[in-house]
Amino acid sequence: MTWEESTKQKMLHLKLPTDPRWVRIAEMQIEDILVDHAYCEQKAASSCISLIVRFNELEELVDTLTPIVAEEWGHFERVLEQLRKRGMKFGPQRKDEYVAKLNEFVKKGGSRKDQLTEHLLLNALIEARSCERFKLLSKNIADLELQKFYYELMISEAGHYVTFIDLARKYQDREKVDRRWQEWLDYEAKILKSMEPRGDRMH
Repeated sequence: MTWEESTKQKMLHLKLPTDPRWVRIAEMQIEDILVDHAYCEQKAASSCISLIVRFNELEELVDTLTPIVAEEWGHFERVLEQLRKRGMKFGPQRKDEYVAKLNEFVKKGGSRKDQLTEHLLLNALIEARSCERFKLLSKNIADLELQKFYYELMISEAGHYVTFIDLARKYQDREKVDRRWQEWLDYEAKILKSMEPRGDRMH
């Protein structure tokens, strides 16, 4: 089974596609995109580490997320390599308005199982949108090396967000997870609709 088939079976589609203008704007500001992308990979690794530390009693969760931490950090290193090959600098981190708005939707309180579900779905959604953006870059930018680079990362991100959904369904009632996932998808579409496409941000 290909990753596309696996993803289609296990995940619901994002409700709103990325504004097609984003790719062209991003290509003109590729240094900014690569810098922002590097920080996205760093935050993805950090998020998994936080889940491992917070829910350390869940053995399968720890064993599943540990290699993802290593993979996300490997992506961080690969993005830095792309920057340096092009004589570009790894600049300061910028505020991630998209993720900040997603964090506002996280339900506070509830059981530990409920809290775990919220953070797994948050991570799944970020990975899903990243996968979609990487696909757009792999298909539309002129730089052949970056086309290949983003195609490889697209496949990786697809696997990650499927993993987060699967973990949520393992530790929480599937019907409850799927219902909440629909709410996350609807909310994310509203966020995306309200944001102007920016060429200096991955999201």
